[in-house]
Amino acid sequence: MKISKIIGALLLHTTLIAGATIALVPFIWMVATSFKLPSDILSTAPTWLPREPTFRNYELLFSYIPFLRQFINTLFVTIVIVLGQLLFSSMGAYAFARLRFPGRDGLFLVFLATLMVPNVVTLIPAFIVVRNLGWVNTYMALIGPAVLGSAFATFLLRQFMLTIPAELEEAAKIDGAGHFTIYWRIILPLVRPALAVVGIFAFVAFWNDFLWPLVVINSESLKVLTVGIAGLASGPYGTDWGVLMAGSTLTVMPLIVVFLALQRHVIEGVAISGLK
Repeated sequence: MKISKIIGALLLHTTLIAGATIALVPFIWMVATSFKLPSDILSTAPTWLPREPTFRNYELLFSYIPFLRQFINTLFVTIVIVLGQLLFSSMGAYAFARLRFPGRDGLFLVFLATLMVPNVVTLIPAFIVVRNLGWVNTYMALIGPAVLGSAFATFLLRQFMLTIPAELEEAAKIDGAGHFTIYWRIILPLVRPALAVVGIFAFVAFWNDFLWPLVVINSESLKVLTVGIAGLASGPYGTDWGVLMAGSTLTVMPLIVVFLALQRHVIEGVAISGLK
């Protein structure tokens, strides 16, 4: 029995290590390439490590595009969207989980049905709305359509709120608390793990968003990193792969930092909410 357990554990860990290695290989290659000279990158006998490590690609990156400006744009847009989704999605989740009103369950099913609609289907209608509002080529075009919450975030938070005992809410009502007080002072502090999950998912999604910013923004001063980095792949003299990898490396770093800092909350929130 013990031998079978040991063999099972070895197979499990071997599989996990192999999967992690496969996932890390492209990232390691990207970082290594960002320090290579063009001769190393285009060599017929490629090597993992650069023969002559250089910061040339990073220097050229800042001369090719306004990287710092695009980084600030991306950070600002992403943070505003994340905060907006946390607020409005949690309010919607509270309504669906704790309030009783006619048609609540049917409305929630309709709300969930929007998850089955691909974003590309709503791209043109959303652009027409943004254009009619005069938001094209502004920060509002990037922030407005996403800041009011999402069906996934609302669903995740609702599932978490359903696990909170009703006695807490009833005790607050006896003390004279209204719905907003219950939501703000009782429910939100108890759903912090789920809020962390929603925040991380939203941060990753909108930090990496490419298609929508590409459609609604054409000013260099308003572009985000995904659009700016993609522009490096279509330069007038071809693609400088070293510079492209340098830009990709710097773009990925904030995501890694955020995930490593909050990964405990991701595991806890997903496990408690029942989405295992």
